[in-house]
Amino acid sequence: MLQAPDPPLVLASASAARLGLLRAAGLVVTAEAAAVDEDALKHSARAEGLPPEEAALMLAEAKATRISRRRPEALVIAADQILVCEGRWFDKPADAAAVADHLRALSGRAHRLVNGVVVHRWGRRIWQHGDAPRLVMRPLSEAFIAAYVAAEGEAARHSVGGYRLEGPGIQLFERIEGEHSAILGLPMLPLLAFLRQHGVLLA
Repeated sequence: MLQAPDPPLVLASASAARLGLLRAAGLVVTAEAAAVDEDALKHSARAEGLPPEEAALMLAEAKATRISRRRPEALVIAADQILVCEGRWFDKPADAAAVADHLRALSGRAHRLVNGVVVHRWGRRIWQHGDAPRLVMRPLSEAFIAAYVAAEGEAARHSVGGYRLEGPGIQLFERIEGEHSAILGLPMLPLLAFLRQHGVLLA
């Protein structure tokens, strides 16, 4: 076994991508969605003038706190990601038209995916990490955007940028800088290093 039987690992998220990353790495983990009003927290962070790095950690902290109250004995992993392009924060697109609007706004430009990750146990934060992979989207034609939105359908709405890098979204880019898993929403290398240091994984 690569993983100790105790403490249990809980992902404070309903994100299939994050859960998939953890399980693909061989971790035994359960997922519990945290009832947090992310839109309200983001609005508050913007109103207070917080940088996206602090906002992402604040959102992750809120999720971890909520689940850790129910599962204090577990190592609760929570993460959030904010897409930032030329000072604008992007939210998940509401429909196909919004996906197309996102792609037009990002076309030919660089953007960052700002990640905040925290781990809680016994009601307190014991680890946090932040990073921000940088992606450069190639200029997109209207014909490509229309074809892409039709091909991806509902799946495109589950990503803040309107793309899945692990799917056809890879066709959108000309350059990518950063850890692949961090782009998908969970920086695995620093998280795995923490779990080894904490004795959860074999060193």
